[in-house]
Amino acid sequence: MHVSVSVRGLRKRSLLSVFSSAQTGVNNNNRRVIEQIQRHFISFYNVICPLNRHFYSPRCKRSSSTMEQAACDSSTPPAEVNTPVSGEKTTTEEAAESVKRKSDETTCEAETSGQSKRRRGAGGKKLRPGERYIPPPQKRNPGVSFSKEHFDETSYYFEGGLRKVYPYYFDFKTYCKGRWIGKSLLEVFKSEFRAESIEYYQRATKEGRIRLNETPVDDLSVVLRNNDHMKNTVHRHEPPVVGRPLEVLVDDGEVLVVNKPASIPVHPCGRFRHNTVIFILGKERGISELHTVHRLDRLTSGVLLFARTLETSKKLDQLVRDRQLEKEYVCRVEGEFPEEELICEEPILVVSFKIGLCRVDPKGKDCRTVFQRLTFNGKTSVVRCLPVTGRTHQIRVHLQYLGFPILNDPIYGSLAWGPHRGRGGLVGKSNEELFQALVEEHRSQESLHLLDIPDDGIEQEAEKNKTSEKGQSLDGPSEPNKSAESHQTDTQVPACGSSSSETVDKVSQGCTDPDGNDASSPKTQPNKSNGNQTEATTLKSPPETRDHLCSECKLVRPDPTEKELIMYLHALRYKGPDFEYSTSLPDWAKEDWVEADW
Repeated sequence: MHVSVSVRGLRKRSLLSVFSSAQTGVNNNNRRVIEQIQRHFISFYNVICPLNRHFYSPRCKRSSSTMEQAACDSSTPPAEVNTPVSGEKTTTEEAAESVKRKSDETTCEAETSGQSKRRRGAGGKKLRPGERYIPPPQKRNPGVSFSKEHFDETSYYFEGGLRKVYPYYFDFKTYCKGRWIGKSLLEVFKSEFRAESIEYYQRATKEGRIRLNETPVDDLSVVLRNNDHMKNTVHRHEPPVVGRPLEVLVDDGEVLVVNKPASIPVHPCGRFRHNTVIFILGKERGISELHTVHRLDRLTSGVLLFARTLETSKKLDQLVRDRQLEKEYVCRVEGEFPEEELICEEPILVVSFKIGLCRVDPKGKDCRTVFQRLTFNGKTSVVRCLPVTGRTHQIRVHLQYLGFPILNDPIYGSLAWGPHRGRGGLVGKSNEELFQALVEEHRSQESLHLLDIPDDGIEQEAEKNKTSEKGQSLDGPSEPNKSAESHQTDTQVPACGSSSSETVDKVSQGCTDPDGNDASSPKTQPNKSNGNQTEATTLKSPPETRDHLCSECKLVRPDPTEKELIMYLHALRYKGPDFEYSTSLPDWAKEDWVEADW
């Protein structure tokens, strides 16, 4: 290789001119020495030159051409060469340069090879004609995912004592599920995303709102493959929640404790995203990167703990697992609860993970709850609840089993459980029949939204229950949760965020604003949220809150009543080995409380 470099270094003059100039002015003895060196040089060059051709590369094209020209010139013996000392020095330096250039060539070839593989597709396989390139799945970030970018998607406004969210555009994302592989997008939308019509998805496709691997879909007939990443841009509407502000009880840098109002979910789930505790804290107080220690049902109020640091989160999680975290709840139940202390240890089984529907069943998880009556007003009783374990809906299920369902409980106080409403475990229905009866009861009362089931989730859940009746797939042990009342299941909402099947009035012409007023007429619209409720001002509905494809924009939904937003169950106190957090009694738990007429 050093010969190639040497020849490149001698491009400015031929070997013949070098030897000729070297012979000028020397005696015969020196001339013989120079000629001997010349013969050794030419012999060595003739051996190395063929070997050098094996290392030919595009980057060495110019050097190789020079070397070949030098080989031709060597057929005519030149007169002399440089002195042996300078030749040895040049050989050492040029050998080092050769090694460096060889390393550069190897790197270049590796880069070229890598580019070739990337062009071929995943795994280096060549794509067949008409075959789509599917990028490998990306690793999910296991850390906290919500930031200012998410909080700024939309804003709040307050009206009629309710916190509302301006509709906004949102990307629902999912990887292709195993049962979708080999099916077309059209088939998947027909079978699994029935909240919207096929016509809607076809129109959304034409407007580029449906994407596959970040590429807009031209035709819904495209067949899905493993690792396909789907994205659907929708106009999202969220249900209103109570307008009371979040009360921060403790914020010491290690834990954040709030008094959660009823009707607000802890974190995004189902139709709720910005109307959740996590987003309200982030949007109104700039608090983010919280670690959930336990959860409360959407309709449950009370003490809610978050860890500020990962270290604190692990410490509190260990307390929960070791059952060193004492929890105290208070609730108001139907009827006269016994004065003596009652302990319920009936096992609980999850019937439907979609809505967290549970029942007492021998195949369920072991549970233990201690109950103590506080007051009785002749119609309802206030009961102190001490859950020892932390199963899904544990307090609510045990009180139903004892025959004292929580007042205003949309699930366990329902007549769908039969004439005894589940008392003593007497139901007389299969899981499928129970689920369907519960859905039909709320549908007839136009309160299906209280079950937090998307429109397309009802038939899917019924189908799952059929399967569970045959294969007992849901009759295994229920999954434990960190709190006695902790159910916040993430659900997919593929279309406009519409999940309620309540009766609504359709607007015949154009879209309406979220409050149901004609978009062309002035409306009374409150200002954006600054953390406190504001006085309403007369403004036109912001144009960005309406979308011509959104079916929810064409509906008029009445505001929910207090009965639909509040269940009389409150997390009163959480106590650990070296801390205790508590709230005051809610108004409905006080002895002089009088139930309002609905």
